Amino acid sequence: MATVLDRLDASLDLPEDEAMVLDSVRQLATEKIAPRAAEHDRNGTYPADNIAEMNALGMNAMFVPEEYGGLGLSYTVYLACVREISKACASTGIIWATNFHGMKPVMDFGTEAQKQRILPTIAAGGIGSLCITEPTAGSDATGMKTRITPDGNESVVINGGKTFISNGNVADHLLVFGKWSEIDDPRKSITAFVVDKDTPGLEVLRKEEKMGHRAAPTVALSFEDMKIPRENIIGEPGDGLQILLSSLNKSRPSVAAQALGIARAAFEDAIDYINDRRQSGKRIVEFQGIQFTLADLATDLAMCEAWLWKVGRMVDGGATDFGIEASMLKMRGSDLAMRIADEAVQLHGGYGYCQDYRVERLMRDAKITQIWEGTNQIHRQLIGRSFARKE
Repeated sequence: MATVLDRLDASLDLPEDEAMVLDSVRQLATEKIAPRAAEHDRNGTYPADNIAEMNALGMNAMFVPEEYGGLGLSYTVYLACVREISKACASTGIIWATNFHGMKPVMDFGTEAQKQRILPTIAAGGIGSLCITEPTAGSDATGMKTRITPDGNESVVINGGKTFISNGNVADHLLVFGKWSEIDDPRKSITAFVVDKDTPGLEVLRKEEKMGHRAAPTVALSFEDMKIPRENIIGEPGDGLQILLSSLNKSRPSVAAQALGIARAAFEDAIDYINDRRQSGKRIVEFQGIQFTLADLATDLAMCEAWLWKVGRMVDGGATDFGIEASMLKMRGSDLAMRIADEAVQLHGGYGYCQDYRVERLMRDAKITQIWEGTNQIHRQLIGRSFARKE
C-alpha cells in the first residue's frame, strides 16, 4: 500500500526524460551505493567506486549546460537525485552535490572562455569544490583573510588558507573566495577565482576526522605564494560577495535535499523495524504513543519535501529572489533530519546504538547538515530579520 510519502514522490511530475534519469539514479543508489555505505563509513575511505558508477551514468552532466558537454536538466531533478544518492550514502551525496556547489558560479558568472575550459571537465565526471570557510570566517564570510595580490597584468598571487573544505583534496577545480588587496572595504574586496588541481603553492594541510560523512573528504588547505592567471578571476575584483550569496542560495536547497535523503532513510528504517519488532505481544507500531510520534514525523517530512519541490520549481522558473525560501528549507530540512534520525535510533532501542543498524550512521550524518551552508542559528536570524520593516 502506498504511503502519503510515496504519493508525494509520485506527484513530482517530471518530464519523461528527467523521470527516466531519476529512476536510473534511484536504481543505482539502491543496488550499488547503499550496500557499500557502511564499509566506506567504517573505514573512512573515499567512495571511488560509487563516483565511478555515477560517472558511468553521466550524472555530472545533468547540471552542466548542453553547450559545454552536459545535459542541462532541471534544478528540480538535480535536487531529487541528491536526495536519492544521500538516502543511500550521505557521504557520496555530498561529494556529488559539492560539484554543483563549486561549479554553479562558473556557469552563472564565468566568461565564455572560463566555461569552455572548466565545464567540459566537470560534465565528464570531474570533481569540484567550494572554498569559503576559514578558521576566523565561518558564517560571517566577510571575516576571511585569504589575500589576492595583483602581480603585473597577467597574474595574481594568493596567500592564506581555508578549512572544512569538502572535496578539497580530490577536486579538479576549486572555486575560492578571498580579498582583493587593493580594496579596503571587507565586503567590497571579496573576490572569486578558480584554482586548478596541482597548482604550485596549493597544499592540503590535513584531512579532518569527522563524526559523520566519514567517506567524504573534508580538508584544510593552504595557499602560499600561489600564482594563478588573472583570467581565473570570476567576474571583476570585488564581485565576490554577490557571487558567494548567489552560490549559497543554490547550494542551501541542495544541502536540504541531502538532509531530507538522510531523514527519509531514517524514517523508512524505523517503519520497517517497528512493523517487525514485537513487545508485550504487539508490534511496536501498534502502540498509540508510537503512532503519535510517527504522525508528527511523517507530517513534517511531507511538508518539508513539498517545500523542497516548491523551491526547485522557483529556481527552474527563473526566480532570483528566493534566499529566504532557501533558508527556511535548509533550516527546517536539516533540523528534521536530526530529529528523525534521533527518533529512529530511539525506536530501535539498544540496537539503534549499534553499527549493525544504519540508523546509528544516519544520526551521525544528520548532525552536520545543521551546521554547514550557514548554521541554523544564522538562518533563523536571516528569516526573522526579513520581516523587519525598513525605517
